[in-house]
Amino acid sequence: MVAAILNTPIASGYKARLVAISGIDSSGKGFIASKLSQSLDLLGAHVALIGIDGWLNLPPVRFARDDPGRHFYKNAFRFDQMFSQLIDPLVRMGSIDLLMDFTGERADDYRKHRCVFAEVDTILLEGIFLFRHDLRSRYDLKVWIDCSFETALQRAITRSQEGLNAEETIAAYQTIYFPAERVHLLDDDPLAYADFIFKNDVDAH
Repeated sequence: MVAAILNTPIASGYKARLVAISGIDSSGKGFIASKLSQSLDLLGAHVALIGIDGWLNLPPVRFARDDPGRHFYKNAFRFDQMFSQLIDPLVRMGSIDLLMDFTGERADDYRKHRCVFAEVDTILLEGIFLFRHDLRSRYDLKVWIDCSFETALQRAITRSQEGLNAEETIAAYQTIYFPAERVHLLDDDPLAYADFIFKNDVDAH
């Protein structure tokens, strides 16, 4: 994957290539993205590693009682703002200094957060739902981190996802996150559009 990223040309008139790293919740996206970033740095690339979670909508927008999975799939993130304010300018210019409205997973309001990147040639964008049909044409390379729902749930419990206890984590994943990701898998078929599929399950080692 490192070689493929470095061999992916930067489009004419732009300063950086855009690599999407996606998968279901707790599949290991952040871990793999971090390892890729470290390896690329060692080979002389100038990398911006960006997670999308700071671009969540606030809880009243992203959660709903009716069909919570599909609602979360449609409303979890401020993708339009993320691309227009951060990703698109960074791809074009290779540098940015942005004061954004950031939200954490358990936050009830936004806080200001400064994003500063300079002389970037490779953007690693990590998060769920990145291979949505309306987004996937944006990327120069797409990496899917493949993991079963069972393994992902165990990882979420182990790391106390969102500060929840085991029972709360199971409930949240089974009623919101996994149903949302099943919508994504069914509606967008993300594996079919991945340039790389990285097996990151318990039976992959």
